[in-house]
Formats: sequence, structure tokens, C-alpha cells
Amino acid sequence: MFTGLSAFPLTPMNGEMVDLKALAALVSRAAQAGVDSLGVLGSTGNYAYLSREERRAVLEASVDAADGVPVLAGVGAVRTRDVLALTEDAHVAGASAVLLAPVSYQRLTEVEVLGLYEDVAAASALPIVVYDNPGTTGFTFSDDLHARIAQIHGVASVKIPPPAVGEASTRVGQLRSLLPEQTSVGISGDWVAAEALLAGADVWYSVIAGVLPRQARTIVDHAVAGRSDLALEASAALEPIWSLFRAYGSLRVTAALAEDLRLVPSSALPLPLRGLDSVGRERVAEAIRVCGLEALADG
Repeated sequence: MFTGLSAFPLTPMNGEMVDLKALAALVSRAAQAGVDSLGVLGSTGNYAYLSREERRAVLEASVDAADGVPVLAGVGAVRTRDVLALTEDAHVAGASAVLLAPVSYQRLTEVEVLGLYEDVAAASALPIVVYDNPGTTGFTFSDDLHARIAQIHGVASVKIPPPAVGEASTRVGQLRSLLPEQTSVGISGDWVAAEALLAGADVWYSVIAGVLPRQARTIVDHAVAGRSDLALEASAALEPIWSLFRAYGSLRVTAALAEDLRLVPSSALPLPLRGLDSVGRERVAEAIRVCGLEALADG
């Protein structure tokens, strides 16, 4: 489950309630498209905005809908006490691994982040994916810290932020040289995924695969088979969406895509988050047209 394609679905809302029916449909759709794992309650899954009870319900619905595809459960929280409780909930719900970002209000030190992963690994047998997401957490992992955390028994994979275009090979090689052989390197930042996979990344932790799993699966299959031209071509075909990700961030664009493709109800984000403005929505509609995705909205 730490290789290939890991789809990160939205946690859609219906007013103030989590829309478990729409969530299950997204999870089932990705599972049927052949993803290798599902990253539930990641940043795209809005974990930080949900209560423990809501997160537990999301996990239970997702594990059921995944139909045997491994579920990676986001367990990030400000206090270690809460991370441990969420990790236990993930175990009880049937998750196959946990996805852990160092969430904080007070800025964390490297010693504190190392201690967080040590505490979670000591308390649970579930494999851990290290979630390196400085854009949302405000914490930047050093390579030395990655290397130290990867030595903790139970740490199975590292999800890294996107390097600049053209630098994926250098970044993946640099990090891999510091990690144990069995620790997988995963890429986020969908627009560089094809490049990173061709450079030796093991897994694509993919936002777009939560909405367009078949298109993402095509990119991964070409990359894994070494068909570099076809992998890059399949990724380039989604450039209108990638450009929107870079302009607006992936969450709001993904929510708009899912709404326009009628995969989730409108206003799918939890308040105070709001969707794109009218200009952004027009750009999403145009990207759907240019990428030839209109048929998806018709069923």
C-alpha cells in the first residue's frame, strides 16, 4: 500500500453534517478504478475541521466502501493525547496505516516532532506515513529529521511536498539516500507526480485521484512501466487543472471539480472554508471542457 497510487478523497459536507453517502461514493469510485490505497482524512479530507466522532464515522464509512483497498487514516491533531486516541480509532475502524502530520498552534521544534512520531509508534502497531506538508502545518522537516524519524520502527513511508519542476530526480534521490531501504518515498503536488515517479518515487499520494482516479491510474501505470513519454503526456493533458492547483490550492479546486462533475453536493467544504469565487469557478468549468471531462458529469 506504499507503492503505486494512493487516492485522497474529499470529505464532502452537506450543510453542517459530513455527507457520508457522498464520501462512500467517492471512495468506492476510486477503489473500483484500481487505486492501490486511499488516504482518508488527509488535508483534502479536511481532517482538521472535524470532531473525533466525525472522523470516526468517516473512517468507518470509508473502510466499508473501500472493499478491501487499504485505507490510510489521517490522525493529525494538536495534542499527542488526541493523536493517540485518533490512532486507536483508526485501528478499531480497520484502517491499514496512519498518516501523521505535525499539527501545531505553537511552532514545534525538531525534538518535539521526533518525539511525536516515537510516541505514536510506541502506542500502535499500525504503519505510519510521515506527512511533510509545510504549507499547512508551518513545520519544515530537515533531511536529518526525516532520516531520524525513518529509523523508528513502524515508519513505513514519507510523503514529501512537490519539488520544483525539473528537480524531482535530484530531490527523490537525495532523500532516498538518507532513508532505510524499506521506507518508501511518496510524492505530493500532482503536477510533478509523473516526473517524480519516473525519477524513482514509490508512490503518488494524489489529490486528483480522489476525483479523477482513472486518469491518475493511467499516469502511474505508464510511469511504472517506464513509458516516460506517455506518462508525461498523460500528465500534461491535465495541465489546465494543475495550473488551477498552483493558482488556488488543490482543495478548493478539487471541491469545485467534484461539484461540477456532480460527484458531491454544492458547498462541499466545512465553514469557515468557502469555495472558489465566480472567476475561479469559470476557470474550473473551462478546465473540465479543455480536458474533455464533461462526460463524467453525465454519469
